Amino acid sequence: MEDLFIGKIRGLQAASSGRGVFTILAQDHRGSLRRLINAAAPDSVTGKQLTAWKRRIVRALGKYASAVLLDPEYGAAQCIASGDLPGHVGLVVSLEETGYEGDPLARESRLVEGWSVAKAKRMGASACKLLVHYHPDASNEAQQRALVEEVADACRRYDITLFLEPVSFSIQPGVSKDSDEFARDRRRVVIETAQRLSGLGADVLKMEFPVDPLREKDERVWREACEELTDATQVPWALLSAAVPFDLFERMVTVACEAGASGFIAGRAIWADALRVPEPEVARTLEVAAERLEHLSALADEKSRPWQDRHPLGQTIADQVQEGWHLSYGE
Repeated sequence: MEDLFIGKIRGLQAASSGRGVFTILAQDHRGSLRRLINAAAPDSVTGKQLTAWKRRIVRALGKYASAVLLDPEYGAAQCIASGDLPGHVGLVVSLEETGYEGDPLARESRLVEGWSVAKAKRMGASACKLLVHYHPDASNEAQQRALVEEVADACRRYDITLFLEPVSFSIQPGVSKDSDEFARDRRRVVIETAQRLSGLGADVLKMEFPVDPLREKDERVWREACEELTDATQVPWALLSAAVPFDLFERMVTVACEAGASGFIAGRAIWADALRVPEPEVARTLEVAAERLEHLSALADEKSRPWQDRHPLGQTIADQVQEGWHLSYGE
């Protein structure tokens, strides 16, 4: 029965709260984590150092999340084998390499060599996550969309939930993503990205805030943009943090969830301070991070729209499970 996605439903349940809200701790960072550990020489940071920090953060914060997002290289298996990832917490495993290839104005996402959707399913992951560098007007838009379709097809084949994270970039020479010029077009880019990609087979979109919160101060504009994003998606969406300060991210989560988001998937906004303090202060800083995550989780759980209200399977799958379903499942 090809259209009975019991695995996807179970993955969505495992990655969300009892109410159906995503309060996910992101810890799949590699390049950005290296820079936090050693800004002067990030390439000198070893895999062992990355794993040690990931385990430490997951051990301190994982129990307060509905799921933890980890990478296959330095985090996922290590946090399972060590017991640092609690058994009752969902596991989302990333598929993409850190960074990108190709022209900075036409960025190409890459899958981790030797890793696959099938392997994520085999290790017991609740879901996969694909970050795709995407701009609707980029010269390689069709290529990036084809990558999404390829991964989504594999997730359908192995019946595992897919979180899709489209990350925008500037396609204008000399114009950075942090510029005023890109900020003026950000809302269109984010909304159009959601419109184009949300129907390709992903189960949840992990989305950027649709306006630049550092330049646009009016929260009424934030709310209108987030409502527009909700209307543009065919599936639930959760807000990513993009390493903004915690106080700002708290406001963004409030607005996004009230405007229809189904929670958040956040990392550095919650735990990055632990890598900026001397070692004797790390434990207390991680306690503060845990308090932040608990607070954000309660906030999102109260205000978010449950994924069941938005996912095409959320309201229909119960009626499809009839006696004998297992005979044709997966065929």
